[in-house]
Amino acid sequence: MSEIEKRIALVGPTASGKTAVGILLAQRLNAEIVSADSMQVYRQMDIGTAKPTPDEQRQAVFHALDVANPDQEWTLADFQRLGEAACERIAERRHIPLIVGGTGLYVRALTTRLDIPAAPPDEDFRARWRGFAQEHGNEALQAEVARIDPATAARLHVNDIGRQIRALEVFAATGRTLTDLHAENQANQSTDQPLLYGLHFADREKLYERIDSRVDAMIAAGFLSEVRHLRECGYSAALKPMQALGYKQLNTFLAGDMSWDAAVAEMKQETRRFSKRQLIWFRGDKRVRWIDADDRTPEELADEISRKITSDHEEDNENP
Repeated sequence: MSEIEKRIALVGPTASGKTAVGILLAQRLNAEIVSADSMQVYRQMDIGTAKPTPDEQRQAVFHALDVANPDQEWTLADFQRLGEAACERIAERRHIPLIVGGTGLYVRALTTRLDIPAAPPDEDFRARWRGFAQEHGNEALQAEVARIDPATAARLHVNDIGRQIRALEVFAATGRTLTDLHAENQANQSTDQPLLYGLHFADREKLYERIDSRVDAMIAAGFLSEVRHLRECGYSAALKPMQALGYKQLNTFLAGDMSWDAAVAEMKQETRRFSKRQLIWFRGDKRVRWIDADDRTPEELADEISRKITSDHEEDNENP
């Protein structure tokens, strides 16, 4: 068994190959994977979230998958509780917690002493701001966020009104911005520093080609049928998970408000934009050691990261 006891994280943009590399790392390191993906927590949302397939889930132990229904309220605090409990159980088995995913706050929740803002959901407050967005537009809502917290406004998509409103809600309840709280959490690192590795594509066009190929593969695998099935199960297109990347476009197509070609094209374009926001987030975390992933197989990447993990762990032990 590996003598490494600290947590390890593998991050990067969507379609960068994190799942395949993570499975190989889990096999090499005697690790168990904690998924840090805000969409893979939802049951029945498999294809559009790029959830590990049944075959992939037989190759490694996964946690934090399929833990909530699409109409269930799910928060960062819920994930932190679930993820911390999983990491503790993994460590008790003397395995390594391997955090794999592209949701920056989820990764941070398990690799720092992240204090979730003490601002419980205020439905009246949220309803007022949803009404504001409907009346004045999403751009006007984002401008309100930018007025108090420019950094948060810049990293959130203009149509992500849920997180825009959450930023306003936290500020109203605490008088502090999410940017300030996140910076404080990042400075408040655990004394047992986790090891973070990121998959980097120097040639951005190659990443975009991978994104386009992934969207095409999702469509071929039955993504539209998955969305239809969710609707048949009673999950409204207005639900937050049903407005997520890909699901939103296919729901719009099913409503007759967008052509098929336009829906697929928008899905690809928005996924590229999402990957840019992910990279901005992870590049802001100076702990991440970047690994060049251009033209390299998952096996090659897993081999290099395994070697670096051993080397970096030994170096950290020599320089506590």
